[in-house]
Amino acid sequence: MSFDHFYYKGMRFLKDVHSEESLSHAENEFEVFDDDIYNVTFPKSGTNWMIEILNLIKHKGDITKSDVLSMQMRSPWYEIFRFHEYIFKMDSPRIISSHLPHHIFAKSYFKSKAKIIYTIRNPRDVIVSMFHFTKIVNLFTPPENFQSFMEDFIQGKTLYGSWFDHVKGWMQMKDDKRFFLITYEELIQDLRGSVVRLCKFLGQELDDAQIDSVVEHSTFKSMKENPMSNWSQSDIVDHSKGTFLRKGISGDWKNHFTVAQSEYFDKIYQEKMKDLNMSFFWEQSS
Repeated sequence: MSFDHFYYKGMRFLKDVHSEESLSHAENEFEVFDDDIYNVTFPKSGTNWMIEILNLIKHKGDITKSDVLSMQMRSPWYEIFRFHEYIFKMDSPRIISSHLPHHIFAKSYFKSKAKIIYTIRNPRDVIVSMFHFTKIVNLFTPPENFQSFMEDFIQGKTLYGSWFDHVKGWMQMKDDKRFFLITYEELIQDLRGSVVRLCKFLGQELDDAQIDSVVEHSTFKSMKENPMSNWSQSDIVDHSKGTFLRKGISGDWKNHFTVAQSEYFDKIYQEKMKDLNMSFFWEQSS
């Protein structure tokens, strides 16, 4: 995965998007409020989908904000320096996104009552989604081929480092009452049930009609048609090469991996995740 980068604590970050100062600020100085809600993911794992869901829950199904504010404004990434000023002006409770790994997340979070929703996705689909993402976003050099991109992913040479380390780091919090773990695959299989569970975790009481509205307006079709949700107005996306919201499905990896690549990745996955002692939704349902 090729992009103009620098290293912060051994991980690659984007120049002109991140800086050493912004990451140090995010880790050591950023002030977390007790009623904050953090949408945390490894890139290409359902970040924008969860932004849509959480904001609709916050506004009890009212779509007004979703129709006038971009994703970045509804839930900015706090490690990106250009969003800092805006974050301090956000209405409470703030819904803030981040791709940061556990070990450099805001230190103030761990002394707070703030909540984290951590969305995880089958890494095979993450690879595919990221592969296509690098082709349309002008911050990246398109990969030579799928094999080389998969190797970069396995070796942690992607933005925000290793998927395996990211997941294993955050799973340290799986039993913390402030931490809600959900998979992309669960959202696809039962969106309404997932919304109900999220409402309970967040302490938000929505009636059936309000929940229906959250579900309706956070479907892939609805988001793809909404200019405030589909990134069609973003200048970092080359829309002549593809769309930001591509398919919104699980299992697309089967259309990209050869049998040999699948077997190779499975072997590495088992080795890297063997000490975690937990299984994920896509493993249980496969």
